[in-house]
Amino acid sequence: METPDITDKMALELEIVNTLKSIFDPEIPVNVFDLGLIYEIDVQADFHVQIIMTLTAPNCPVAESLPVEIREKISSIPGVKSAEVEISFNPPWDKDMMSEEAKLDLGFL
Repeated sequence: METPDITDKMALELEIVNTLKSIFDPEIPVNVFDLGLIYEIDVQADFHVQIIMTLTAPNCPVAESLPVEIREKISSIPGVKSAEVEISFNPPWDKDMMSEEAKLDLGFL
């Protein structure tokens, strides 16, 4: 199997982050990336993407729909062969996981 060009993989990772920044938690006016919900983005050699994420709470109302939306939008990026989204609550989410911009937008700074 041919090894992908590292710049292609890096460009794809950047596109994935940009896509994640376009997906918002419906209850909080901040995107899922800056909210700190994305724990890991793994672009494998075959361009299968594995995302490990969390939710703000285990009983979050979008626990069913948000991972599906993320999987669908990541899968639609040119170059992505497939995408899988896994939910993890380890470690549990807290507001310190948010970006500085998100904290500022929500009045935590």
